Amino acid sequence: MVVNEHLVQALSRLGETLDRPWGLTALVAAAVAGVLITVSCFVRTILPLRLLAVGSNAGFMLYGLLAPSPMTFLLHATLLPLNLVRAMQMLQLTRRVTQAAQAGEQADVWLKPYMKPKRLRAGATLFRKGDLADQMYYLVSGRIELAETGRELPAGRLFGEIAFFAPDRRRTATARCVTRCVVLRISESTFKQLYHQNPAFGFEIVKLIAGRLTEDVQRLEQQLSRSAPGGR
Repeated sequence: MVVNEHLVQALSRLGETLDRPWGLTALVAAAVAGVLITVSCFVRTILPLRLLAVGSNAGFMLYGLLAPSPMTFLLHATLLPLNLVRAMQMLQLTRRVTQAAQAGEQADVWLKPYMKPKRLRAGATLFRKGDLADQMYYLVSGRIELAETGRELPAGRLFGEIAFFAPDRRRTATARCVTRCVVLRISESTFKQLYHQNPAFGFEIVKLIAGRLTEDVQRLEQQLSRSAPGGR
C-alpha cells in the first residue's frame, strides 16, 4: 500500500514536470546525469570518474533549473566546481607525465611540484639504516653521503625510492648531510593519490627504479672486475 502511494506520487510529479515548459528537457537531462553516475560505478581510474561526475553535475543542475528543483540545483552547483578543479589537476598531471615521457625526462622532473621542502644542517641524518621508508626524496642542493658505502649523492637526484617499494620497506643505508642541504620529500599517501589519479605516473616510477637498479648492478660488476685477479 505504501509502495503504491509512493509510486502514485512519483508519477504525479513526473506528470507535473512534463506539463511545465522545458519539462521534457529537464527529464532528459536528469536521465543522462543518472546514466553517467551509473557508468562511473564501472570506472577504475579517478580521472574518468571525475569527468563523469562533472557531466552528471551539469545534467542535474539543468534538471534543477528547469523542473524546477532548487535543492537539486544548489547541491550540484556546489559539487561542480570541486569536481572541475580536481579534474583539471589530474589533466595537468597527465599532460606533465606525457610531456616528460616524450622529452625523455626522468620522473623527478615532474614529481617536484607534489613534494614538500625540508632544510637540513651539515652533519644531520636524514634517515638511518633500518628505518621505515615512508617517504621519497629529491636533493635540491648540497651533498648527501650514504654512510655504509661512502657514496655521495649529487644535487638534482631522486633517492630513497627503492626502499620505498621494497617488501620490508626498510632503509638499506644511512643518509647523512655532508653540507647544508635542501631536499624535497613526498609521502606515501601523496604518492598513492597520484598513482590512482594517473596510472602512467606509477609506470614512470617503475622505469626510474629499474634504471637505478641497473646502475647499481653495473657499479657492482665494475667493483668485482677491479678486485678480481688481473683487474685494475
